[in-house]
Amino acid sequence: MVLLDFSIFPIGKDESVSKYVARCIDVIDRSGVNYRSHSMGTTLEGEYDEVMAVLRDCYLELAKDCDRIECMVKLDYRRGRTGQLDSKIASVERKLGRNVRK
Repeated sequence: MVLLDFSIFPIGKDESVSKYVARCIDVIDRSGVNYRSHSMGTTLEGEYDEVMAVLRDCYLELAKDCDRIECMVKLDYRRGRTGQLDSKIASVERKLGRNVRK
């Protein structure tokens, strides 16, 4: 399993890109891949090919009407681990002895 954290958005459109981000979140949500969105992007959890396909589908969705797209990606692979979307935060919370904001 991998965690893939990314942000993708068009350049040269309106100052606000939330309508484009919403289209990508729709693609992600319909994919069935486990994910968490945050203020600066989205983290997917799944098999490599699965999460890369979601990233490709987000790109294809924006490419329909965007002439320039920027995408930043981070990938974290850890053999034999699943549930990292929640367990990474839980590990930090145990060390702190309290919950953190989500």
